[in-house]
Amino acid sequence: MEEKIKRIYVPMTESGFYILFCLQTPQHGYGISQQVKRLTGGAVIIGAGTMYGTLSKMEKDGLIAFYSEMDKRKLYQITALGREVLDAELARIERLYKNSKGEEYDA
Repeated sequence: MEEKIKRIYVPMTESGFYILFCLQTPQHGYGISQQVKRLTGGAVIIGAGTMYGTLSKMEKDGLIAFYSEMDKRKLYQITALGREVLDAELARIERLYKNSKGEEYDA
């Protein structure tokens, strides 16, 4: 992964994490927002401005790609680069969690 991309995305914002996480299967913005709401029990709500701004930036940076169009909605899916970024963030979160429990993290 390019150092520039790593600097921009790791650590990720909570919204960015959930958007990328949800795009492991093709999804459109509204579907992502509904999935995040379900996953977090309503604790995280991603507004339209944040959603579409983040999707646009992630697409420009190569983390996600246009997949298809369904009912006039653009579906996106994570790319190999996006998977690398997501995996790096998941490892970071796991390390934080283990450390918070007094455990050492083995990478």
